[in-house]
Amino acid sequence: MSEDVLPDVLTAGLRVVFCGTQAGAVSARRGAYYAGPGNKFWKTLFETGLIPEPLGSSDFRELPRYGIGFTDVAKATSGPDTALMRHHVDSVRFLAKIREFAPAIVAFNGKRAAQAALGEEKGLKLAYGLQPSLLAGSRVFILPSTSGAASGYWSIEPWRELAALVKETSSRR
Repeated sequence: MSEDVLPDVLTAGLRVVFCGTQAGAVSARRGAYYAGPGNKFWKTLFETGLIPEPLGSSDFRELPRYGIGFTDVAKATSGPDTALMRHHVDSVRFLAKIREFAPAIVAFNGKRAAQAALGEEKGLKLAYGLQPSLLAGSRVFILPSTSGAASGYWSIEPWRELAALVKETSSRR
């Protein structure tokens, strides 16, 4: 097996694990999640209250202190979503990680990531927001991608809904 482009940031008891498709080209070069100049991820985390201070891509290893982790459905490849091939996705490995670390919520950063993880057929029917079924015991939330390349689909509202759900889930744990 080839080496992961970006390391997972996973520990037991996380409130939410953000899952993308694969590292973008800039993220792969910089060795940090959501590092592209047009990516809204870090700004959105702060604006929605998911983190209490503004952080950037170089801070990604610090996120577990806020109950946040990271992974991708394709760990050994990088590039735009359009370059993602079915054989790049390791669903078995992805699901094993979710079972092992059991986050309260798995949040897909974009429908393409959810389609890759959940299967193309099921993925085509997905809407943004909280999904009706669990994934390896975790709640599933689908978000508009923060990538600059997906800005035509951008809305912060589902991100605000996720932040409210995370706060609600945290108060019950």
